[in-house]
This record gives sequence, structure tokens and C-alpha cells, in this order.
Amino acid sequence: MSVRARAPGRVNLIGEHTDYNDGFVLPCAIPYDTRVAGSARRDRIVTVISRLGDRAAFDLDALPPGLAGTWRDYVRGVLGELLDAGIALHGADLQVDGSVPIGAGLSSSASFEIALVLAMVSLADADLDRRELARLAQRAETRYVGTRCGIMDQIAVLFARAGHALFLDTRSLHFEHVRVPAAASVLICNTMVQHELASSAYNERRSQCEESVRLLQQRYPGARALRDVSVQQLEDARNLLPPPLLSRARHVVRENERVVEAARALREGDLDTVGRLMYASHESLRDEYAVSCPQLDTMVELAQSFDGVIGARMTGGGFGGCTVNVVRAERAQDFRRYVVQAYQRETGVTPEVYDGTPSSGADVTRE
Repeated sequence: MSVRARAPGRVNLIGEHTDYNDGFVLPCAIPYDTRVAGSARRDRIVTVISRLGDRAAFDLDALPPGLAGTWRDYVRGVLGELLDAGIALHGADLQVDGSVPIGAGLSSSASFEIALVLAMVSLADADLDRRELARLAQRAETRYVGTRCGIMDQIAVLFARAGHALFLDTRSLHFEHVRVPAAASVLICNTMVQHELASSAYNERRSQCEESVRLLQQRYPGARALRDVSVQQLEDARNLLPPPLLSRARHVVRENERVVEAARALREGDLDTVGRLMYASHESLRDEYAVSCPQLDTMVELAQSFDGVIGARMTGGGFGGCTVNVVRAERAQDFRRYVVQAYQRETGVTPEVYDGTPSSGADVTRE
């Protein structure tokens, strides 16, 4: 038996660093994907040829430890989590290809994980709920790669719908597809500064949020995450949080409100409000959460100066990567040309601009 699995990358319109705080996010899939072609073997060996042509082999009865710092950690994590979930895996030959930019904050890792999961589950002729597949892929990245990621990426990759954003409650995993008006184009601008989500800075932010909750529980004992604290409650208890914890918490609490408001505005076709919230989100990520960088700030400032851009902000974990831009459809091509020239003039670096058209989620076919 052979299978073909496909999983897209994603861009997050708004809702950054809220997912691991049980909050709200508004991502969509993009028309770039990871594809895994697989065929069954009769033994217990899984061979993988990466999209760059590297080859690795894994014995399902003697899997190596993770945290080697290479793409093999993702494969090791997925295989280990599937076995732990009781899936009766057998050997396979897997060939990986894809187009999701790596290191740009567009979920190349989640795309890879989900494509692998779908291929291996299909070859095993197993049946798992897609939400459980998302949790499994998240655990693989956390335990074997070292990134304490939330679950937004995996859910978005699996459940996205073409032409829509996904308004997701990351605690309940309840989601709603919200149509993106045809009058708006989504364009993604890569600063060409590669980020590393497994870096200490990213994991430090998560630890700071957890410490904020622990301190806030002195006043709000029912708070399980920053999701459970309102803007007013945070201000009332601000004396409990030393800097920079107050700034980190303030971003998350206000960002949750911005996501809810942005989803409502998108439903109503109110693109001006969506744009205003995107700019506010970037300012908060820059000033309160401190995960932007000069190149991201420059890219947002350039977008803001262009007539026809509705909103722009950094997207992804930060410290580099991309901005997401909502642009009036009739100005999209003009904006693409403008931002390449302007960013190159400002930084000396030629950026890449990607099509962010909201696209469909992952799928798998048997042959």
C-alpha cells in the first residue's frame, strides 16, 4: 500500500503568543505545503528522505532519543508519540517534498509533523480523531524538539478551510471558520531574518506567563491561565507582577480581546477594524512582549505607509521571520513591488513576498 499526505503551512492574522496561554487565535492555511509520499515495508524500519535530500532510518523497536537538533527530531517525535498512542505502526519508506519556507514563522514544522502523522496513520490503517492527531503532533515537538509550542499550528494545519480564517479557542479546541472577504488579499513579507522557536527567548516568554499566573492566583485563585484574567483584573492586581511580567501578561490579556474583536469585525466585513487591531497587536508584541526586531518593525512601518494596506503586523514566534499584511485586493501587486524595493533600500536585503491566500487544510489519499 502507498499513501500521499499533504499539510499546508499557516499564517496567523492575529493572536500571537496567546495559544500556550489557553487563549484565542485567528490563523489561516497558506498555499505552501509539505508532501509525504509513503509506501509500506514488511519490516520495522522507517526510512525518510527529507525535502533537501538527506536520508535517515529509524528502527521502530529501538528509536533513538530526541533533541539532536536536526529535522530527524521531528520524525523521531512523531513515531514515538504514535507508538505511545497504541498505533500499530510498521515499516515504511517516506519521501518528503514541500514548499513551506523554513525558518520564516509559517509553521514548516507543524506542516511536516502533520504530513508525517497522516502518512503513518494511513499506512497503519488506523483511525484517530483529528484533534487527537493535533495534540500528538504538538507533544512530538515539545518532547523531542524542545519547543514548548501551543496547539494553534497543528489545529490550523488540519482544519483550515479555503477562503476562511480559523477563529480558535485553544483551550476547548472549538473553532469557527470565518470568511475572509474577497476585497482583501493576504500577503506575507519575509524579513529574511531566520528565527529559532526553540531558542531560549521563546521558551522564556512561556515561563514568564506561567509565573504571572502563579502570582495572580493570590488574588484570582480560579485563574488557570492568562486567558482567565480580564484587562481590568490585571490592572487591579498589577502590584503583584514585577517587570517584565506585567508587560508580558498585559500583551496576552489584551491580545485575546483583540482576537475576539477581529473575528467579529471579519464576520461583518469591517476590514478597517481588522487593520487597526493588527497594528495594535504589532505594537504590543514590540513593546510589551518584546519579540519583534528592527527588521520586522521596518517591514510593518513600510506597509503602514502604503496606500491600500489595511493592516500589518509581525506573525509567528518573533525574533525574525515574517509580517502578515492585509491589502486591498486591487493594490496587492503594487504593494508586492513596493515592499521589495523599499525594504531593500532600507536594509540592503531583498525580501521574499509570499501569497497568503487562505487555503484548505491537510489531506491524505491512498493509492
